[in-house]
Amino acid sequence: MSHDAVGAPGTPRRYLHSLWLLSARDLKVRYATSFLGYLWSVLDPLVMSAIYWFVFTQVFHRSVGEDPYIVFLIVALLPWVWFNSSVGDFTRAFRKDSRLVRSTAIPRSIWVNRIVLSKGIEFLFSLPVLVLFAVSSGATVSWSLLWFPVAVVMQTVLLVGLGLLVAPLCVLYADLERTTALILRALFYASPIIYSFNDLPAPFDTIGAFNPLAGIFTLYRVGFFPDLWETVPVLISALMCVGILALGMWTFRALERPVLKEL
Repeated sequence: MSHDAVGAPGTPRRYLHSLWLLSARDLKVRYATSFLGYLWSVLDPLVMSAIYWFVFTQVFHRSVGEDPYIVFLIVALLPWVWFNSSVGDFTRAFRKDSRLVRSTAIPRSIWVNRIVLSKGIEFLFSLPVLVLFAVSSGATVSWSLLWFPVAVVMQTVLLVGLGLLVAPLCVLYADLERTTALILRALFYASPIIYSFNDLPAPFDTIGAFNPLAGIFTLYRVGFFPDLWETVPVLISALMCVGILALGMWTFRALERPVLKEL
């Protein structure tokens, strides 16, 4: 393929072309050997939603969340799966393709961004499930649904920043891979997924506002549940996403050479 088609080496066009090829390769490999294929991108959040819906509506008396509760769950669980699977893959981003990382001249940040993109595409592919449950359960939609793409952008910024931070550190400190898995497990319950930010009592609401996922999940949900709008966690999340991106970029530049030596 000519340089005119993909851009000259070192240009943003060449970077984006390579990013797309790597992300498409990940998706093809993931689904080519899978009988269920696309269904795997929605099966995990669907099973989790069904379990929590059954426990909190059929077994126990639910005092958190909104109705219809299944929509309340799915609208947060789908982006959580994107977040959780991306961060989990960040811990192996360089070691998994260490030979390519060392030998190619493409900026090494592409090995992080390809994860964000491929997992993000899976997230977008799973949205019809949300639409299906919203329609079947009679959920109402408001103009606040326009905040949904803003939440997608904020989560993308957050994930890129975390990837640039986590990926090189996990190469230099192997124990961080298991530590990250434990943190993600705790973060699931510390994030407003099975409950809303409004359900948090003091002083946990103040602490919870500094979880960047709190504001992001609020933006995902307000299109279906406008009363859940909270300005403070949304603003804090926006600032934290930008701050984590800046920290990730600085850390990545500082550690890139030691990482290449370690690989």
